[in-house]
Amino acid sequence: MFQKILIANRGEIAIRVIRACKELGIKTVAICSEIDQDALHVLFADERVCVGPADNALSYRNIPNIVSAASVTGADAIHPGYGFLAENPHFAEVVESCGITFIGPNHHVIAQMGDKARAKAIMKAAGVPVVPGSEGILPDDDATILKLADQVGLPIMVKASAGGGGRGMRVVTDRAKLLDAVSSAKKEAAAAFGNDDVYIERFFPTSRHVEFQVIADTHGNTVHLGERDCSVQRRNQKLIEESPSPAVDDDLRRRMGAAALAACHGVGYTNAGTVEFLLDPNGDFYFIEMNTRIQVEHPVTEMVTGIDLIKEQIRVAAGEKLSFTQEQVKHKGHAIECRINAEDPRSFLPSPGIISWYHPPGGPGVRVDSAAYTNYAVPPQYDSMVAKVIVHGDNRAEAIAKMRRALEEIVVDGIKTTVPLHLEVLADEVFQKGHYSTRYLEEFFKRQAEKRMVDAAVSGQ
Repeated sequence: MFQKILIANRGEIAIRVIRACKELGIKTVAICSEIDQDALHVLFADERVCVGPADNALSYRNIPNIVSAASVTGADAIHPGYGFLAENPHFAEVVESCGITFIGPNHHVIAQMGDKARAKAIMKAAGVPVVPGSEGILPDDDATILKLADQVGLPIMVKASAGGGGRGMRVVTDRAKLLDAVSSAKKEAAAAFGNDDVYIERFFPTSRHVEFQVIADTHGNTVHLGERDCSVQRRNQKLIEESPSPAVDDDLRRRMGAAALAACHGVGYTNAGTVEFLLDPNGDFYFIEMNTRIQVEHPVTEMVTGIDLIKEQIRVAAGEKLSFTQEQVKHKGHAIECRINAEDPRSFLPSPGIISWYHPPGGPGVRVDSAAYTNYAVPPQYDSMVAKVIVHGDNRAEAIAKMRRALEEIVVDGIKTTVPLHLEVLADEVFQKGHYSTRYLEEFFKRQAEKRMVDAAVSGQ
């Protein structure tokens, strides 16, 4: 087992890793930027190293400084968390070349799965169903692009091959607007990822986003831990996740789980990852992408399985076998996670600033993963997520009721947060029935606007 692990991240995920390390008896090293020196993850770690200024390119994405910090402190492993360098194959390769263990898949696998077009080809060869679309990236030829689009059929999604987080993506419903959409997606992809390669896929407007948590050791054991439904999104950014999915029955779960395992075998995957699928209204599912890291929403899986995914990641990276088999994975009850962001709940404009009072919710079946505290200054330079509230109930109705109660308890004064939006969604009949797709939030806002218009007209009379 490792003696010391450096966490190449910040915020709640850094704290999450530190907690797992403490329980395993492993020393921890926190890195931070100049403005994060009073952050909780820095205070909780055994050692800390400032790796640069506020700009994440000069600190949390600064590979030489991070690897130097690991070497100077004697860390024998690095956990990347999610975001920043977590899916950067060059970072993983540098870490490996320095004789330090990267807690995740090897850099070859990260590179293969990070290239979405290449990943799709690998999945197709492994027998995993993929979304109909172009074979590889689009060429620099308008006529060929239009011909490919005609073969795929409208509507179409233009996607960045090196992308993620909704950037470099465009939905096209009018053939005449396709080339402009490709051009703008390429520009956004180049700015965000330094790679302007894009490809196209058939777009399913009423699909669900269902992902499977997987984990594999270096001894040939690969297991999935069931699914998470992440369909409540805004601009491809997840807001609410739950497990199990209201749309997945036992037979579908078995088939999707088998496909997730096939995806792992097809690429030679090790450590924790997530295989993401699109699920259409007919019950057909298609591979979207594979995230080669721990996910923001991993706690919902932990809540329904009782398995600590971070500890398991560390054990697997240390060469140990998985501590459980597929048959030993048991699901109990229902879990929901709400991402609480420092944003205006209507306009979604960022709301950084000082939290004048912070009080997390509690009670049975309530978990809060957060790096916030009273008088903490939420910086504008990083992700806006303040906390993740996760609840577990015996069934979905109980989990919804528990989440509503938890969100009514949470206090985050001094900044705006998305808590009011989450409460509205949880009270919505469509969500409560589980009849939603990735278009849910768009339709929800439309229904809310129509209701306000009716209420205004009635009050005016």
